[in-house]
Amino acid sequence: MNFVHRYFGASSASSDAQATALGFAPDLLREPTFFVGKIRRHLPFREAISALHHVVVSDLRFKPKDRTAYFAWLKEHEQQLLAEALADRDTGLARIEALRAELGEISRRSGEIMGPFYKARQRYFDWLYQANRDAWFVLDPVITVHPDEVFFECFSLDESSYGRLSCDHDVFERIEDMACGTTNIDYSHALYDEFQKIRSYRETTLTIDPTGFEVQTSGEATFREDKIELPDSWLRGFLQVSSAMAQPAHMVDLHPVDMHAILSRLSARRERHGPRSLRFLLTPGEPVAVLIEPWNERLTFRRSIYAGREGAEIRVWGRRRLAILARALPLARSVRLHLLGTGLPSFAVVDFGGLRFTLGLSGWTANDWSRAGQFDLLAPRTAVDEATGVRVLDALKRRHFASLEELASDTGLDRPIVAGALGLWVQAGRAMYDLDKGVYRLRELVREPLAPGALRFASEQEAKADRFVAAGLATLSAIERREGQRIVSGEVMDDGRTHAPRLVIDSDDRLTGATCDCWFYGHHKLTRGPCEHMLALRRLFHAQVEGKRTGDAA
Repeated sequence: MNFVHRYFGASSASSDAQATALGFAPDLLREPTFFVGKIRRHLPFREAISALHHVVVSDLRFKPKDRTAYFAWLKEHEQQLLAEALADRDTGLARIEALRAELGEISRRSGEIMGPFYKARQRYFDWLYQANRDAWFVLDPVITVHPDEVFFECFSLDESSYGRLSCDHDVFERIEDMACGTTNIDYSHALYDEFQKIRSYRETTLTIDPTGFEVQTSGEATFREDKIELPDSWLRGFLQVSSAMAQPAHMVDLHPVDMHAILSRLSARRERHGPRSLRFLLTPGEPVAVLIEPWNERLTFRRSIYAGREGAEIRVWGRRRLAILARALPLARSVRLHLLGTGLPSFAVVDFGGLRFTLGLSGWTANDWSRAGQFDLLAPRTAVDEATGVRVLDALKRRHFASLEELASDTGLDRPIVAGALGLWVQAGRAMYDLDKGVYRLRELVREPLAPGALRFASEQEAKADRFVAAGLATLSAIERREGQRIVSGEVMDDGRTHAPRLVIDSDDRLTGATCDCWFYGHHKLTRGPCEHMLALRRLFHAQVEGKRTGDAA
């Protein structure tokens, strides 16, 4: 996808002894979105927005050492080295020892001679890295202004980590001007250095420039227009994050000191072999315990009591990414972990009081958000007609943010219908789920909404499920209702073999648990979303029992 961003000027920052001014240049091609406010809580804002920067530049992908130059040199000197080896083959041990001593002396002397060159080369590469840092940012962060808060969103370079910084309006001493909406902002590495100059004794102003929208395009206006080819993985990653946030999870409240203890243990040792995971041992009413593998070091946190109703043992991989939180912890009031399950995404919400930093991690580092799983398939799959969907979206636009209950009351629709419509708008990039406050928010991810059904068969499993239902290869066996949940069993014929999927669907029509005897589930469980047999049974259940159409949109 190709997108064009047009900025009036560029984001900038300035500091003096009395004040710091942070100005972000918004995308002029979007609806006017601006904000001007004086920050009251300086230090938490500085630490939180610095943590967001650490997400942007994070890249933990394996980078093999480049040995191209070495192999080229080896090939060029192959004959010479071979001739020297044959000529010296008959020399004695004394000659070999003499050569070793000579080579050692040459190496020492060359180190002294070449030392200034190596240092100069390193300084050059350091400068080059800083001078071209902006090229590392594939996409500008997204910022949204709402009646209750302003929030930034971004992805890491390896697209395995998602960062969100939300600032309640209470964080600001006064708000001088604002217009609600979503826009891309021009964001450069130089801003990070300016963030570090924020002090409590300096007046700090955050500006999403409102004047840029008042300037007409003319010969005198300074516009910078960037044409960006939007990676499908970036867009899909945002949609998967929103879907994963809305899923039921085990909530673990940790004291910031306890989270710091985990990070300290991880930084003190380097694992040489697997498994490399954090194993959370959760027992209702008991202190949270964490087992750090592969050393099997157990940490028990007496300050942090697990308040969930059901015990669990959840393993989290890609734990080194949690180091992004290290700087934010000293000023944090609490840390809440949302653990979806073993091998599934996890979210850490660091609360500063009015400021909240959310770090979303895919199942493991090498599996970025766009490939981490089909979490949109776990969301409510209620069939919603176009008029009903627009009705729900209009209600959300009037409020900007609302809970399911509020939207159901505003529209007069049943809660499952509203949940299904919101699921569609999340996948269209027009809404998101706010994990911090448990509400849905209007958030236009792109200027032009994604076409309905554009992600219809985003996965091979969903396409197969549709064919199974259309061919009559799926049958329902039993439906059991227990504590507000529906447990659905059935059979699906696939390539001459009968599979027996089993689903757990909650009152909000979310798929909260499932099993199957197929290869896909046996190898991935739910880390890559439900298999085609689960999806086929779910569609059949909605069509035959819930009275819904089988062609529900993705």
